[in-house]
Amino acid sequence: MLVLGIESSCDETGAAIVKDGRYVLANVVASQTEIHERYGGVVPEVASRQQLAAALPVIETALQQAHCGWEEIDAIAATYGPGLAGSLLVGLTVGKTLALARDLPFLGVNHLEAHIYANWLRQSLDSDPQAGAAEKETERAYLPGDPLFPLVCLIVSGAHSELVLMRDHADYLLLGRTRDDAAGEAFDKVARILGLGYPGGPAIQQAARLAEEELRQQSLPARNPYRLPRAWLRGTYDFSFSGLKTAMLHLAEGLVADQQSGRPLPSGGRQISRYTTMGSEAARRGQIHIGLLAASFQEAIVDVLAVKTRMAAQEYHVRQVLLAGGVAANVALRARLEEELAPLSIQLQYPPIEFCTDNAAMVAAAAFFHLLRGERHDLDLDVEPSLSLPFRQE
Repeated sequence: MLVLGIESSCDETGAAIVKDGRYVLANVVASQTEIHERYGGVVPEVASRQQLAAALPVIETALQQAHCGWEEIDAIAATYGPGLAGSLLVGLTVGKTLALARDLPFLGVNHLEAHIYANWLRQSLDSDPQAGAAEKETERAYLPGDPLFPLVCLIVSGAHSELVLMRDHADYLLLGRTRDDAAGEAFDKVARILGLGYPGGPAIQQAARLAEEELRQQSLPARNPYRLPRAWLRGTYDFSFSGLKTAMLHLAEGLVADQQSGRPLPSGGRQISRYTTMGSEAARRGQIHIGLLAASFQEAIVDVLAVKTRMAAQEYHVRQVLLAGGVAANVALRARLEEELAPLSIQLQYPPIEFCTDNAAMVAAAAFFHLLRGERHDLDLDVEPSLSLPFRQE
């Protein structure tokens, strides 16, 4: 079954063609990162206007990359929530219109569910006329196995931080969620505090990595001198990152004040010169350890996410933990989860980097499993910007 997926929940515009819910024949994404970087975040009206222009070209490009025509497409799927209302409306309308014009089954897809199903995606050689049968068999041998139910999924993105128990396909039990800022949102806000740019997650990860490398090169103590608090919310699997963001702001402001007064900074007052100063005017008068602050913040986020995920995996006796969402691309989070789960012999799985951020291949993959059960949506389906996973009650 070939499914054409369309993704437009935020600022990206994506189209993909996926075979049997797993093999990616084409995955095209029109990014707006450079456009929104100047604003430090996504401007909804700008995003939807750009998507209007990009939607049909990315679909045409996906068909070309997959070397297939419309007569080979079996169904069309598009994200209908959660996300920005205007952006969702663009992709959903295009998807429904094409389904009507081509007389194809249509399915609206939950964006959060799509992130989960990105875990079983891999690039396929099926669309490459130069690939031989032996190469294709080798490729399939390295594909991830089927889901090992029951499993726990940690969904971490710009707007969502949730721990979910899955006992089967489309069987979701909410274990915990953020009570304020999501992890990705916290990364973006702290990146602005530190003057590291947008998007915040990759910027903080890069700054932290470079800072730690420079400490090693200068033979300075490896221990990070900055320590940030963790909101453990004992007795729950919920998260809270708003207080951490505020603590970072106060720490950064205090370091600027110390620097201006001439008091020595940690690590003997040595500066890490490759980082820009913080965004405030006061910070521009002198540099501080931006990279080490970024590393401390990243560690605090990763610490809570990884420990709570391990605790949930233990309590529910799962066989597998999935990582999903944009923050799933964070190398420190992947490594820490491996460290927490390895002693328990619980398998950790996460998508390739290109499928962590918003893309249409994950939309097509999630749609495939619903289509197999005969599910379809009528063409009067509307967007749901606040849509959640269809959680069941215990």
